[in-house]
Amino acid sequence: MGTEHADTGEALDQTLQLGDTDLLRFATIGSVDDGKSTLIGRLLHDAKTLLQDQIEAVAVTSARRGHEGLDLSLVTDGLRAEREQGITIDVAYRYFATPKRTFIVGDNPGHAQYTRNMATGASTAEVAVVLVDVRNGLTTQTRRHVTVAALLGIRQFALCVNKMDLAEWSEERFDAVVADFLSVAERLGVDAVTPIPISALEGDNVVDRSTNTPWYSGPSLLDYLETVAPEPMGDGTHARMPVQLVLREPGEGRPTRFYAGTVHGGPVCPGDPITVLPSGQTSTIDRIVVGDDELAVALPGRSVAITLVDDIDVARGDVLVNPAATPAVARELDATVCWFGEDALAPGARLLVKQGTRVERAMVREVVSHLDVGELDHSEDVDQLEFNEIGVVRLATAGPLVVDSYDEDRTLGAFVIIDERTDRTVGAGMIRTWS
Repeated sequence: MGTEHADTGEALDQTLQLGDTDLLRFATIGSVDDGKSTLIGRLLHDAKTLLQDQIEAVAVTSARRGHEGLDLSLVTDGLRAEREQGITIDVAYRYFATPKRTFIVGDNPGHAQYTRNMATGASTAEVAVVLVDVRNGLTTQTRRHVTVAALLGIRQFALCVNKMDLAEWSEERFDAVVADFLSVAERLGVDAVTPIPISALEGDNVVDRSTNTPWYSGPSLLDYLETVAPEPMGDGTHARMPVQLVLREPGEGRPTRFYAGTVHGGPVCPGDPITVLPSGQTSTIDRIVVGDDELAVALPGRSVAITLVDDIDVARGDVLVNPAATPAVARELDATVCWFGEDALAPGARLLVKQGTRVERAMVREVVSHLDVGELDHSEDVDQLEFNEIGVVRLATAGPLVVDSYDEDRTLGAFVIIDERTDRTVGAGMIRTWS
């Protein structure tokens, strides 16, 4: 073991220095009709990342719908129902690259009834691009989306004040929207906000700086996205891997068992000690495999298969962790919950909680408080959460969960709530405390 893995320390040092700064995941959020789909279409078009056949397809559909020129919102609104209604229903993901960086962008729906889709789309994002119509300012739905994004752990926001051309490029109108947003951001604990005045329809300050805003000295949206720093990768002490599958490779004697999953929290290497939770068994990583290749380092976000030196019992839903910083094992949780169910969430409700790769039955002990999205105040004079409401809920699970606070780990600190009768996702939770 010592000779076989002697070079992994050097490989890890080099990898940590390089990091993963060439990939950025961002989500567009905001109220319906504020221009999210048009902005992404404009960004992709002006950054010259659309293929000619994509442009031609958008042109044909635009002409059929009676638009002059290209309706760039059609680049992301791919579902027929969305095109007919002129809204985004599902999360539309697009991948594109510039010479400086590769991007994964999620265009999230703005309607209140699709907040659950928006929460899903924002859950993996490192940056939120918030669209606000300068004429309307921050709507209740915009505030709800920003609150959910902040609760989901996003700390970097680009505030795109859109449709500035319809406000005659008024600096005063821009400043008023920015001041309102900064007040909300401060109360949510968000301090990294970059305001940008734009016209998604005309392309001002989206890719290139606009001559219509001589009073603005900041970056265009693309400049911002190419330079903003993504989430730090971590130093390895908080490395975790929820086990998705247990694979067996036949051979002489007992088959070799591979534990497959996605690494997060920090890189892992062959030779690293690990603890299996919730059982508490310990071992050492022997090999890390992707297909036919063996890795000296597995970075966060990499899906791998791991073998261990010791023959111990590991099952789907278990978590391999670095023993230097182990998460907790708990059966009772206090969590901030975004409730998307049509029926109210009340004490005594029995549901399924899916956290990481583990699913456990759970019961609602108490609805502790309700968050007023408009005032950002918590009220404890509540006994249930209605559709689209946010509050703190106390849950008890039938089996143990391996948990971190959401502020420290967006994988083990998060869960979704499933209605066992319908198999529908009815809530999303961010773990705060446990026992």
